[in-house]
This record gives sequence, structure tokens and C-alpha cells, in this order.
Amino acid sequence: MGNFRPTRRAAGRLLSATALAALAWPRAGRAATTGLVPESATVLAPGPDGGTAELLATRAAAALARGLVRAAALRVSVLGGPDGITAANRFASATLRDGPLLLLLPGLAVQAQLVGDTRARYEPRHWPGICGSVQPSLLALRPGAPLNAPLRIAVPSAAAPEVAALLALDLLGRANVPVFCPPADSTRRHAATEAAVGQGAADGLVLSGTMAEARAAELGLIPVFAFDGAGNARDLSLPNVPALGELMPNPAHPELLTAARAAAAALRGRALLVLPALTPADVVALWRGAARSWPEEAPDAPEAGTRRIGPGETTLLLGTLCPPPDVALAYRLWLLRRLNYRSS
Repeated sequence: MGNFRPTRRAAGRLLSATALAALAWPRAGRAATTGLVPESATVLAPGPDGGTAELLATRAAAALARGLVRAAALRVSVLGGPDGITAANRFASATLRDGPLLLLLPGLAVQAQLVGDTRARYEPRHWPGICGSVQPSLLALRPGAPLNAPLRIAVPSAAAPEVAALLALDLLGRANVPVFCPPADSTRRHAATEAAVGQGAADGLVLSGTMAEARAAELGLIPVFAFDGAGNARDLSLPNVPALGELMPNPAHPELLTAARAAAAALRGRALLVLPALTPADVVALWRGAARSWPEEAPDAPEAGTRRIGPGETTLLLGTLCPPPDVALAYRLWLLRRLNYRSS
């Protein structure tokens, strides 16, 4: 498989299955479709070994193998850290010698590209989406937050996707200031921001996951808005929380609203399975067909707190994550002006 070597955990995890072709595809065209299935393929996943990304990639590989029209071996190879930048860079630089590849792309890797992180040497807007895993994300505030003073919003850093909440409040005309709370552990992203709220150092924060609304209540906070779901609609997991777009039906700066949605989508998109740019349309259709049952297959494990999505919603989310260049530029200029942030 070219230069890709599965890790110790992944090396023995060779996933193959003979799909039930009669259930997967119409009889017409089966022979032609079968000829497109590779003998083997590699799914690149962010680290660490044994982490959530590897577990999700393993389950996605198994689901795709079951959905293909003939047997294929799908291997998982773990590269780099949980932000996904190393894996995405390797995916973007792959050649034909590396064989068929798919990438488990976390939203954080797309956020790095959005803010201009020089480590991110890839362009995910051209990667066809296959399936994914998403979670809701909302802004919650203390009920007694003062109306005559800027809201103090706890965020991990100026480049973090949670900063979308600051931009959203700007667009809503509500003064706010960031309270930077760098996480000590990437696996507990909310710990530092929750501590800041609990200690009275911040008035609110962004919470993500299917238990976000319940967690807000535990912290004594009230959800103010949720970041928009697919198609800029209210998030299905938060039917009682208004979407950001509902509060701004006619924004004065639509490009900045689009930028806020893009940054927030990096929180909502836990992981998206994508193919390389310029993949032929029939091959894209093959993999998307193999992923048709992914959303209904064991949706609560191992990615607790998330919801599985199929090709259609994955494509919509990628479109939100990767706004037009003028929107990305507007966001970077806002980061510079508002938070004095410039990517190094």
C-alpha cells in the first residue's frame, strides 16, 4: 500500500466483507460497478493510536466494506495528532503509488485551513464527502449576565472554532470580550472553559455534543442559540434552541455570518470521510452507495454524543466548512482586527 503502514493496533485490523449485491445495487449495471471496487484501500485517520478517530475510522471502514458490491480489504492507518493536520497533509500529497485512499477528516483540520494556519497545506473543498459524524453546538450564558457590560465568553484560543460565538455576538450587536482558557488536554476540550464559568471568570461558553443542553443546565447556564444545522436550519438535536440564522434573517454582513457558520461547523463536524480531489464520479458514487446504511448502523457507538450522517448531509457540511475565498479572507481580517490574531 505505498508508504502507508498501519499502526500496531491497526496492522491486524484487516476489514473485508462480501457485500449482498442484490440488496446494495440494482441488477442493471452491477457488473460495471463491481469492476470499480479496488482490491484494497487505506483509510487515513488522525491519532493517537486507539483514539476516538481510529475507532470511528475502523467502524466506518467495516461499514463501507459491507456496503461494497464485492469483497474489498480496507485498512486503517493512524497518522499525527487529533487535530488531523498531519493526516490531511499526507492525504493531500498522496500519489497513485499509495493506492486507493480515504481520509477521516476532523472539523478542526478544516478550521486550521480556514484561519490560515501555515501547517495546513491542503484544500479540503475539493474532497468529495462520503459520510460522517456530527454533533450539535450551542452558546450558553449565565442568566444574570449584566446587560450594560460586555459578555465574557470563555474560548480555548483565538484560532479555535469556539470563537465563532464572539463573531456571532458581534453580528447580533452584543458587546463581548474573550476569556482565553487553553485546554490542558485535547480530549477534554471544554474543561478549562467550564472551569472559568464555574469560577465566575466568564459569563458563558460554547458547549458541543448531544448532552450540550443538559450540561448547560448543570452549569446554571441558559442556551442562547445553537449553530445552524444542515442547510442553515435548526439543529435536529436541539429542537428547542433557536438557530443563529433565525436570530439574523437579514444580516448586515452576510459574509461574516457565513464565516461564523464555517468556524462553528468545525465544532459540529467531528469527522468526515472524504475521497481525494479529482476522484471520478462513478468511483465517488460507488463509495457513497457503500455508505448508504452508515447513519442507521449503531449510531451511539463508539462516537457517543454524535450523530451519523450520510453522503448528502456530509456534502452540505463540507460546503459550510469550506466557504468561498472572500469569506475566509473576511474571517481572517475579523480575527486580526478583533483579536489581533494572525496565523504564524
